[in-house]
Amino acid sequence: MEKAIQVKGLQKSYKKLHVLKGVDFEVEKGSIFALLGSNGAGKTTIVKILTTLLKQDSGTATVNGFDVGAKPDYVRQSISLTGQFAAVDEILTGRENLIMIAKLRHLTNPRQVADDLLNRFGLTEASGRRVSTYSGGMRRRLDIAMSLIGKPQLIFLDEPTTGLDPEARIEVWKIVKELANGGTTVFLTTQYLEEAEQLADRIAILHEGKIIANGTLAELKNLFPPAKVEYVEKQPTLEEIFLAIIGKKEEK
Repeated sequence: MEKAIQVKGLQKSYKKLHVLKGVDFEVEKGSIFALLGSNGAGKTTIVKILTTLLKQDSGTATVNGFDVGAKPDYVRQSISLTGQFAAVDEILTGRENLIMIAKLRHLTNPRQVADDLLNRFGLTEASGRRVSTYSGGMRRRLDIAMSLIGKPQLIFLDEPTTGLDPEARIEVWKIVKELANGGTTVFLTTQYLEEAEQLADRIAILHEGKIIANGTLAELKNLFPPAKVEYVEKQPTLEEIFLAIIGKKEEK
């Protein structure tokens, strides 16, 4: 499989705080990759480096075949980033937000692009309303729709469902799955372990600046102590696996 992201020996410090201590991982094209970690583990730092917003101290990182340090412009042209809070203009309507981004990306038919995305994300009826009247779920859908303008090969979603109610969260999950099924690579950070369990093809756990576990959900389950069988074997949740792995690391 082709690799959308390749990271090796990534290190980053802020003054005396050593945040990343030699991070290694790969992400396959067309897959959903989830990066898990406690607050302060370095997830956002990794995202910033991969999206050219921050320079690493050492190590290498390539995105869609481009080195993030040597060819940042090429990286930016092939990716999209959606942060924790919807980056939408509340004064404009949903349609105007999409048209504005399409024009900034110099697309030939911005109005048609906007209409297609409004239809795809179920926002056509609300397209003429100011975004200030949208619910949290609608804003997040619009935000992701804006991220897809220009058809990026790779989309970074930094905690995309933070603050959303369960129904809106499920809507976003559906969109993420559709993106991957359409060939888009998705790099996901999340504080909801159930989210990674539902969506990710591969999951990496970042702890104290290093990747301490990386694999499919089934592979991570094998790291969990075998269940005691009485009548029915209980399968561990991703949350139990995460806490067990972190606990083992801290005991050493």
